[in-house]
Amino acid sequence: MRVSLLLGLLLIHLACNKKEQSYPNIVWLTTEDNSPHHMKLYNGDGAAMPAIEKLAKEGIVFDNAFSNSPVCSVARSTLITGCYAPRIFTQFHRRAQYVPLPQGLMPFPFYLKQAGYYTTNNHKQDYNFILPDGVWDESSKKASYKNRKPGQPFFHVQNHTVTHEGSLHFDQKQIDKSSDEDLQQIQVFPYHPDTKTFRYSYHHFRKRHVLADRQMGDFIADLELEGLMEDTIIFYFGDHGGVLPRSKGYAYESGLQVPLVIYVPEKWKHFFHHRKGSRVKTFVEFVDFAPTVLSLAGVSPPKGIDGTAISGVFSQASAIEKKNTSFGYADRFDEKYDLVRTLRVGKYKYIRNYQPFNIDALYNFYRYKMLAFKQWDELYNAGKLNQEQRQFFESKGPEGLYDLDQDPHEVNDLSASPEHQEILMQMREQLREKLAALPDLSFYPEPYLLEHALGNALAFGQNHQQEIKELMAIADLNLSSFEAVQGKIKQALTDDNLWKRYWGLVVCTSFGKKAKTLVPQIKNLVNQDKENLVRARAMEYLMLNQEPFDTKIIEELLKNSNSQTEANLILNSLGLIKKLKPQLKFNLSKEIFPPEWYDKPNDLVNRRMDYLIGNRINK
Repeated sequence: MRVSLLLGLLLIHLACNKKEQSYPNIVWLTTEDNSPHHMKLYNGDGAAMPAIEKLAKEGIVFDNAFSNSPVCSVARSTLITGCYAPRIFTQFHRRAQYVPLPQGLMPFPFYLKQAGYYTTNNHKQDYNFILPDGVWDESSKKASYKNRKPGQPFFHVQNHTVTHEGSLHFDQKQIDKSSDEDLQQIQVFPYHPDTKTFRYSYHHFRKRHVLADRQMGDFIADLELEGLMEDTIIFYFGDHGGVLPRSKGYAYESGLQVPLVIYVPEKWKHFFHHRKGSRVKTFVEFVDFAPTVLSLAGVSPPKGIDGTAISGVFSQASAIEKKNTSFGYADRFDEKYDLVRTLRVGKYKYIRNYQPFNIDALYNFYRYKMLAFKQWDELYNAGKLNQEQRQFFESKGPEGLYDLDQDPHEVNDLSASPEHQEILMQMREQLREKLAALPDLSFYPEPYLLEHALGNALAFGQNHQQEIKELMAIADLNLSSFEAVQGKIKQALTDDNLWKRYWGLVVCTSFGKKAKTLVPQIKNLVNQDKENLVRARAMEYLMLNQEPFDTKIIEELLKNSNSQTEANLILNSLGLIKKLKPQLKFNLSKEIFPPEWYDKPNDLVNRRMDYLIGNRINK
């Protein structure tokens, strides 16, 4: 009896003197291709997700959280580094080659590990850079925080894939079996046609959200069973926006906005500037996640990252209160190229389309496996879409401005509105300053960057910052009337700098037939220029505007390609021409390229060539 009493007193003493954890455990619950637009927490018409809604009651709901990119590998590279992708050359999906990180910069879990945290990732990485050693204690399908040392704080990422795009690659039989009753309450977004196919796609996608919620609920229940909830801050968010057509891969809010809920244990509420149970308007970008997690762990964010801590010991309430901006970027998405930059300031969204002739609907193999994509295209070709639904298939303006309070789906462009010119000019200049400050590497084509910037992209950008500003100035000529800038375009087309000639041609194509007076110069470039990609841009203008030239040049340009990446950039133009000018015929053969370029079915050149040849374009 006495022994038992003494043992009991000893246990009480140890419990009372147990060393409190100085910093919290941190968990990321992520879902793939998930969108707040399809969640009841954000949209009354969306899916109920009780596990996440329960976290929200004990935490903070962010109404303005954004991925900087609308696609997985670029978004995840941004998250884990805290760096804007176009600054460090991680902006292309998927990478043609893995790039090294800037010297001295590591993915943020490395710093957590150095501070004593156990770091685990289950399990997707999908980074566009070379992952250095020592970042994760474990990253695999079996990775678990449970393997840490007793009392060791942990950072754990649990990825959930059931909402991924592939889950919407169902066949027509599945739609036919569905009940009309299940689809009656679906409210289709204004840019989508209101058909059974689209209603079912919404319905199915939202059911996958419910499944993801169940999986996350199981994980949370396990944390509760382990007695860890009071010591664990939980982030729930999507790895970028949704996946229905005009979401993933597109720099609209549907592709960039993400749900973000942060569960805040009572013990750690002093780390946050927002009240538990609140819903806040503070803007959060993916670049902010790295410094935020480090700040919660008491680790000073390293120099060289772009984000701002929104909570933790190194966050500042005054700075957070003023956060009302986000920056977005879309470059190559699989075989589909574009160059889009966005700036959100409060309720206004500014979109800069640097190649406005690149329609959103440009064919992409993986996208068009979705029946909703296919039907949308068919309805457009049949002339059965209204103005809002047709926008996806038509050339864009070089810039767009949207009031998201009035127009949350970005279908009413205000860039020509007289009463909005002041805000347009302000946001245009703000974006210019941001791109110049990075500087944004995408003003050089991807194949050129792979050849010249791969070893040290950050240094390349800094060394070429002035030249990038000059290329930006040429690119911005399409924001003026052709008459006002014709002389500057002519000057660019004859410049010794090949990339100025390149951008001069892009601007010509933006103006279309308005640039007809420059056709002689453009024809000279397609025939005589020493740079293959300059000639390709000249070809693009001539074909899109149906100007005659020797079409044998097409095969010559493709054969001259030094890499699959260069070839794919040229093939992107041909894919655009095929879509916009189907009456134009050009013969292609897979024999143009080395056979090893077709070794993998998903290789970019393989996909584009199958598209161009398989639709009876060739003999």
